[in-house]
Amino acid sequence: MLEIRHLKSLIAIAETGKLVHAAERVFLTQSALSHQIRVLEKHYDTPLFQRTAHGIRFTPAGERLLALAREIVEAQEKAERDLIRLKSDQSGELRIVLECHTCFDWLTPVMDAFRRAWPEVELDLVAGFHSDPWHLLHDGKADLVIGSLPERLRDLDAIPLFKFEIMGVLPPEHELRNKPRLMAEDFTGQTLITYPVPEERIDVIRQVLKPANIEFSRRTSELTIAIMQLVASRRGIAALPNWGIQSYVEHEYVIAKPIGAQGLWSELHALGMPDVMTRSYTQDLARIIRDTCMEKLSEIKLL
Repeated sequence: MLEIRHLKSLIAIAETGKLVHAAERVFLTQSALSHQIRVLEKHYDTPLFQRTAHGIRFTPAGERLLALAREIVEAQEKAERDLIRLKSDQSGELRIVLECHTCFDWLTPVMDAFRRAWPEVELDLVAGFHSDPWHLLHDGKADLVIGSLPERLRDLDAIPLFKFEIMGVLPPEHELRNKPRLMAEDFTGQTLITYPVPEERIDVIRQVLKPANIEFSRRTSELTIAIMQLVASRRGIAALPNWGIQSYVEHEYVIAKPIGAQGLWSELHALGMPDVMTRSYTQDLARIIRDTCMEKLSEIKLL
């Protein structure tokens, strides 16, 4: 009765705290996941969860199955990696370029988990801002780019990771503070504080401001914390991923607003040359990124 897919569902529920997010993680609809849980509860004749105002809480029976799930799934994944190692040489190096520098906020736990799984693979970060990070792949200066899809893949393969919302970031006393969301015209005459990358790689400029012919000035900074300090000091406004600003919003240093009627969403992909992307440890890194970010970042959606 109890299958690996059930165990993975239990882990997803525990790590996300919500059925809707857990369903995305295990590639099911919410109704299909709910049905799966009801079948387990009927089989064992005991409830596995209690639904509270703060989310889902496991019952003692659910906690016992969750402990079993973590033990078995971890052992399964380790065995599968060992089989890959026995079949072929899986040592190597992955030199990673981050197009989105707020990715540093979640990269450390990802790298820790990857090193435990693949100790023979060396991870390295290619430092600095790059106007064309994908060019580094063709030049042999990097193995993997984590960022948006370029207009042309240029013989690259891509593994989709997740999508996230870009929020407008304002000082608490800003004149737009009472608006429920920011529209293109709200950026007119504003100073937009961004990372020092070309305008065509900045979503709010490419997707919102340029199509509406909005005139604005621009100031750049390489560090997220510096951008937040500039915004808090009323030197301008910003547009950044929701996970990169969460702690600053919680401490009321800045406020955040959705951009546009439907929100402004962007996507992250892992991109590399075909021979790199077919390697087992590259594909496992993508899986670890998806799993770790689904657990630690709020309001993202798996692709």
